[in-house]
Amino acid sequence: MIAKDMAQMKSLAIKLFEINAFKFGDFKMKVGINSPVYFDLRVIVSFPEVMQTVSDLLVSYIKEQQLTAKHVCGVPYTALPLATLVSVQQNTPMLVRRKEAKNYGTKKIIEGIFNAGDTCLIVEDVVTSGSSILDTVNDLTREGIVVTDAVVVVDREQGGAANIAKHSVRMHSLFTLSFLLNTLLEAGKIERDTVDAVAKYIAACQINSDGTFANDKPQVVNDFVRTRMPYESRANLAKCELAKQLFLLMSTKKTNLCLAADLTKCEEILDVAEKCGPYICVLKTHIDIVEDFSQDLIRQLQNLAKKHNFLIMEDRKFADIANTVSHQYRDGIYRISEWADLVTAHSLSGRSILVGLKAGVTTADSKNRGVFLLGEMSAPGNLIDDKYKETTSKIATEGSFVDFVAGVVCQSKECFSFPGLIQLTPGVKIDETSDKLGQQYNTPEHVIKDKGGDIGVVGRGILQAKCIETAAALYRDRLWAAYIDRVAK
Repeated sequence: MIAKDMAQMKSLAIKLFEINAFKFGDFKMKVGINSPVYFDLRVIVSFPEVMQTVSDLLVSYIKEQQLTAKHVCGVPYTALPLATLVSVQQNTPMLVRRKEAKNYGTKKIIEGIFNAGDTCLIVEDVVTSGSSILDTVNDLTREGIVVTDAVVVVDREQGGAANIAKHSVRMHSLFTLSFLLNTLLEAGKIERDTVDAVAKYIAACQINSDGTFANDKPQVVNDFVRTRMPYESRANLAKCELAKQLFLLMSTKKTNLCLAADLTKCEEILDVAEKCGPYICVLKTHIDIVEDFSQDLIRQLQNLAKKHNFLIMEDRKFADIANTVSHQYRDGIYRISEWADLVTAHSLSGRSILVGLKAGVTTADSKNRGVFLLGEMSAPGNLIDDKYKETTSKIATEGSFVDFVAGVVCQSKECFSFPGLIQLTPGVKIDETSDKLGQQYNTPEHVIKDKGGDIGVVGRGILQAKCIETAAALYRDRLWAAYIDRVAK
């Protein structure tokens, strides 16, 4: 491949990582084993410039390798848009393979105009075992169509090319997993430990075309299960710069305690921030309940945050349309975007909530701001269901704003799997299970070890203590000890 295309490929590899089409985590594969890496190229349909780049590279590669054929056919369904672009750019007729025949009309499995003996080039997005390509080959062959080559975007290097070759079909790939990993390493996007961990998994998990393992089923430990990873390792995978900062802050300061300073007087908030600052990673505020609010409170809070090395989170729970949210965040007497490192938001309005928040941040501050989306609540009888949680997780990990989402507020480790996000879990208290208003509490150990929380949020457990400094130190120690125990296992 010529140097120009190679530079374009490296740039594309980085872009795929940035839009989270290339993910690290704990993913269940079709073959029944979990993988530390997953390619979700379906997301590229939301990025026309990425689609164009991928199709340009495919066409260039097809010409370079002289992969001539009368037709082109995409493996359903993710590869269909790519095959369509290749067809149009090359002026090559396209065939469409259905996954199942219709039970009405023509009942065809292959759509398009063709003759027996015609040749066809298969286009696929990602190959693991090669079974999806072989299914397409079989359906085309039954119609008398000849298939000798398949071109894919990503080869996971788990046996797919060899499996396909056994059926007299050559597989050609734009990217191998090794190339992608090394490109990200070279660009400083991931660490050497990440490359080595994935390489170890791939070497152990070679798969036959029928989904069985080439050797006995491997006993592979996935090094990217987020609850088993230390914060400093997860910082390397964070797409949000502020999440990266927070991971490293927790790691160096040895605290995963967030103090909910839900107080109504400036003097009280500043007193708590001064006394508890050495023990916390985040100070959470509800600025709209402060009776004597002034910008002087903000200036003093920022000074204390710098002095004691903690971040400020305004628990605003934004939930309106994008334009309104942008004004709520940026304007008014509070001007939240100017001082709050982090804010919370519901995903009720979908991705537009992030559009509005991002619009309220100046370019200079964009890398120093982040949002926690609410995926679950601790209040009994709340209306959040599984569909809402699933959608919130997708918003947090897909699309143009993954670099703005620092984490998810939730009550369970099942809410998301991406290690680069932070789980913020409220409702931590040592000696109570609920209050008279129905707020549910859990011990530090239960929140961190069982629920999968990365940061435990404590309010009244500290604020109502006889000595708030002693209480803050106690919660800090127990939350941190629970985290150390969790990753040690």
